[in-house]
Parts: sequence; C-alpha cells; structure tokens
Amino acid sequence: MFVISIKKLKQLFIIFAAFLFAIVIAYTERDAIAVFTQGKSKEPQAIYKVDTNEKKVALTFDISWGEVRPGPILDVLKQKNVKNATFFISSPWGQRHPEIVKRIIEEGYEIGSHGHKYDYYSKYTEEEIRTQIGKAHTILTELTGKKPSLLRLPNGDFDKRVLRIAQEMGYTVIQWDTDSKDWLNPGVDEIVKNVVANAHPGDIILMHASDSCKQTDKALPIIIDQLRDKGYEFVTVSQLIAGSQVKLQEVN
Repeated sequence: MFVISIKKLKQLFIIFAAFLFAIVIAYTERDAIAVFTQGKSKEPQAIYKVDTNEKKVALTFDISWGEVRPGPILDVLKQKNVKNATFFISSPWGQRHPEIVKRIIEEGYEIGSHGHKYDYYSKYTEEEIRTQIGKAHTILTELTGKKPSLLRLPNGDFDKRVLRIAQEMGYTVIQWDTDSKDWLNPGVDEIVKNVVANAHPGDIILMHASDSCKQTDKALPIIIDQLRDKGYEFVTVSQLIAGSQVKLQEVN
C-alpha cells in the first residue's frame, strides 16, 4: 500500500499545472505566429507612390476620348525633352486612333491599360471584370506589339476583387498620389499649383490627354519647368517602381 504525503501531492499538482500551462502557451503562440504570418502575405493592392529619397516623379496621362489634346501634349513633352512618361490608354480609344498610339510608341513613352469599357468595374461580376480587362489587353497588345502590364482602372475605381483579378491576369494596378485635377478645367494656374505644390520624391502624378481636359497642354510646360527647377527627374511608372519600396493603397 502506497502512502502519498500531502506535500508530495502538492508537488505533483504543481508539476502537472505547469505542464498544462506550457501546453496552453505553446498553443497560443502557435496561433499568434500563424496570424502574424498571414498578415505578412498581403492581398493585392494598388500602387500610388514610391518610397524613395531620389527626386523622381512619373507623369501619367489617361486617354479615353477625343483626338485634339494628345498631339499638343506630345508636342510639349518633345519640346521640353521629357523622354519618360506613361500613357494609360482606353482600348476603344486606341482602336479609333491607332496613329496617335503609334506616335506615343515611336516617341518612346510607356503605355499602360485603361481598361475597355469606361465604367466602374467594382460593380461588375468577376466574369465581367475579366472580360473588360481581357478585351483591353488583347486590343492594346495588337496595337502596340507589346503586352501591357500596368493597369489604371477607369475612374480609379476598384475593390479587392478587381485587384485580385488584375493581379491574376498579370497586371499591377497603378493609382496616383498627386491629382492635377485638370479634368475639372480649373484654370492653368490652378493645375500648375495642384501639381507643383504637392509633388514629392516617388510621386505618381495624374493628368489627362482626353479632349475634355482643355488646359492640360498649357499647364504642362510650366509644370515641367518648375519641377525641374526643384531638381526633379521624370521617369516612367515602371522605372519608378523598379527595385523600390512602393506605397500601397488599402482597400476596404
């Protein structure tokens, strides 16, 4: 017959409790590690600027309508010897104006997709989102001879589904951090102020080359001169994001 003293029983109880506590801690930490790991695997997001100390900015121009404004804008870029800029082209517009697309390419500028139908893609089904991005991809590839890899959604509109699908289709979604607001036609001075006062290293600047934006070509040479005076260099979006730490836009 075994007799266990109360003291011995207490020791055994303490050891057992410690053992249980260790198991609970290990299990909790395992969950915490899992959550931390999941947090590091970011969902697809849109790039709106680059974290850099180098004074580089990307001038970007959206085109979806008209044939009058692109020429003067391209003239300004050439006259000012700006060799790097990015044009986001709506594919139906590109089909209607292949000669302007050809000029953009010949002058060495980067072309990204601005989608097919000019609409709010976040309201579409996933199948329709794929259809719109895919149509634009096919048309722009045929027009330019190169597969576009940058996408700016019409109206800058997207949700998590759009971002995920775009990534699955090989695209990086590009937004902007400085809006010239040239689409409001607020006056040349105001457009210049909107850009120059807000531009910063790693900035992606939104402008337009559609006919509805009637003051962009007049504001552009002033913007170029003033940014150069501040020491800025103009690069394409691809050049800006290559090898840099991008800033991502959260999507709710």
